[in-house]
Amino acid sequence: MRLSRDTSLFPLRQGTFARQAHVDLPAGTFEEEFGRQGFYGRASHLYHRHPVTAWTRIEGPLRPRSYDLNRLDPGADEPAFRPIRLLHNPDVALSWVRPRTMDFFCRDADGDEVYFIHAGGGRLECSFGVLDYAAGDYLVIPRGTTYRFLPGAGPQGYLRIESAGEILLPDRNQLGPHALFDPAVIDTPVLAPAPEDAAAGREWAVHVQRRGAITRVFYPFNPMDVVGWKGDLTVWRINVRDIRPVTSPRYHLPPSAHTTFLGRDLVICSFLPRPFEQDPGALRVPFYHANIDFDEVLFYSAGHFFSREGIGPGMLTWHPQGIHHGPHPRAAEAARGQAGTDEVAVMVDTARPLRATAAAAGVEQEGYWGTWR
Repeated sequence: MRLSRDTSLFPLRQGTFARQAHVDLPAGTFEEEFGRQGFYGRASHLYHRHPVTAWTRIEGPLRPRSYDLNRLDPGADEPAFRPIRLLHNPDVALSWVRPRTMDFFCRDADGDEVYFIHAGGGRLECSFGVLDYAAGDYLVIPRGTTYRFLPGAGPQGYLRIESAGEILLPDRNQLGPHALFDPAVIDTPVLAPAPEDAAAGREWAVHVQRRGAITRVFYPFNPMDVVGWKGDLTVWRINVRDIRPVTSPRYHLPPSAHTTFLGRDLVICSFLPRPFEQDPGALRVPFYHANIDFDEVLFYSAGHFFSREGIGPGMLTWHPQGIHHGPHPRAAEAARGQAGTDEVAVMVDTARPLRATAAAAGVEQEGYWGTWR
């Protein structure tokens, strides 16, 4: 008889352990989830006498890192649109963008793009029409789309996630097609009247990115001259206020329950305001884990991130594969007196290890690794 993947003789059991993961931990123990495939695969739970992040020192490059993106500013003498790359691997690049009104258009030939609007807002002009955006919006821009930002007044700050693979939505399985968000809340561009040829009167540039290099293509007319289109591939927008997290009053759900987008060897999750678990024996904060298969990046946009202290809006943390992380030592105690979280944060998990750029190193919060003790 052929057994399914889910059929086995496990779990095996040794020593002191909780009967149910993340519930009623044995007194004086700290639970670590030792799992594969980013909470989707096989796992064991190890019960330690001490927190696995209670290190005294770390020697070598593998350590938790934190960056203050509020300190990143391309400067007035830089182009109106210049993403500052922070972390990257062959599948994904994370950048910080503070655009000004652009007198040229962009086209990414390297990958799909997801923009999270942390601060500011404005209007996106693209091949499919125009789309207004505001803080809390995700903008999904397919590879090859021609577009430009026309930001409004006030400070701007966007997290750009560039994926070499196509950005897709996760399968909601038994939760049904309307879980997390109803597809009806997705907004797409509205086709604007094509600009009059006489109104062009100038040369227009399209900056095309391919293999990280920019090629400038020039036209004697405004390239936003589309008069109609049909199909199922377009730019789209969703705001975090329209995403309704799945919660459980008796069990702390893993980050995979908050998946918003999928890419090639890439997962994007949204951590949003939600009630804490009500069962007195259930964990209210993330369990310790070591990211066996994924690097984990968190961008903090608003509110108080309940599992960490010393992190504020506009900051980004990076926890590489192979080194533990979990709740801040005082997070569990702080969560007991609260009804829920008020956080807005974006998590990016990558299957291949990331590398930091010099720009990221320039805004790194030294000593972050020691705050876990």
